[in-house]
Amino acid sequence: MKKSLIAFAACGLFLLPGEAPAADALTVADALKDVRINGLLSAGYNYNFNEPHTRAINLRPFNDTHESASLELAQLVFHKDAVEEGEAGFRLDLNFGYTVPKAIHAAGAASSDDFDVRQAYISYMAPVGSGLRLDFGKFVTDHGLEVIEGYEDWNMNYSRSFLFYLSIPFTHTGLRATYAVNDMLTLSGAVVNGWDNVKDNNTSKSVHLHAAITPMPDTLVNVKYMVGSEQASNNNLRHLFNLNLSRKFGALMLKADYVYGTEEAVPGIGDSTWTGLAGYARYAVSEKFAVNARAEIFSDEDGARTGTAQELWEFTITPEYPVNENLVVRAEYRHDHSDQNVFDDGAGLSDTQDTLGLNAIYHF
Repeated sequence: MKKSLIAFAACGLFLLPGEAPAADALTVADALKDVRINGLLSAGYNYNFNEPHTRAINLRPFNDTHESASLELAQLVFHKDAVEEGEAGFRLDLNFGYTVPKAIHAAGAASSDDFDVRQAYISYMAPVGSGLRLDFGKFVTDHGLEVIEGYEDWNMNYSRSFLFYLSIPFTHTGLRATYAVNDMLTLSGAVVNGWDNVKDNNTSKSVHLHAAITPMPDTLVNVKYMVGSEQASNNNLRHLFNLNLSRKFGALMLKADYVYGTEEAVPGIGDSTWTGLAGYARYAVSEKFAVNARAEIFSDEDGARTGTAQELWEFTITPEYPVNENLVVRAEYRHDHSDQNVFDDGAGLSDTQDTLGLNAIYHF
């Protein structure tokens, strides 16, 4: 009886004594029984030793406010996976929060600083070979080593790299196909509106290619390439090449992320190039404690990605403590440096920025 009431409540129906259940209500309930619901909450506090009058933490996408606690992200994920040939599924990620949604909000969607549909796509496992997975809708980019947090994955460090924020897209809208050739190679390709565009800003589409290679156990190599016109004009191409490497040595995990990008005829700049390299290390001291570190350099030689022609580098260390299977607490120290004065410092500017952060993540 309890299950029946729950099913009808989910359908927005109510039963009176003696009434038979509606057939369409049972159909909806049957469909919902295979849908999984997961979620994540992320809250944080950040302090900038420059103590800027603007209260800004410059060149940060999410944890960008000095001396402020914030509910950064509250996420619910509804999904039904398409695994077997002929199966259909979907994924819907709803993001609410005061830092993450506004930073990743795609152009062309209804504007909201606090809410974002991170992903919304339909999946189908086509009966081709071992199974060709097709995703149609909006999905998170394959580019980069770091991710926009979800219940199933978050980054080794609390703050995001320059490469994550400045060199790659966040999301795409279009059609993606993924095929596992064997245990060592998975290929993926997509035709999309472009970088972070729900509605295309021109009549040209962008193409993305991705090869995930596992040459040996505990080793992963990702090779990615994307090309397309991203300005309102259809004539200027943007090229992006991205290489990710991961290798585990017992309790030590090492990762690397390399980005090379070019774009023709950037308004006000002309042809531009940007490059970046980041290295990561994670050492699990015990089951209850790990230390994560990141060092990176990012060159925006024409100012197309940051608005200033500059070279940036940073170092970050992030101790991590999983309180239990659902709760993770992290502290962080980060040092940023530029060859230009781009960081707010009191009422002026500086070429360095040092910050402390505290982050808690609850996931289910």
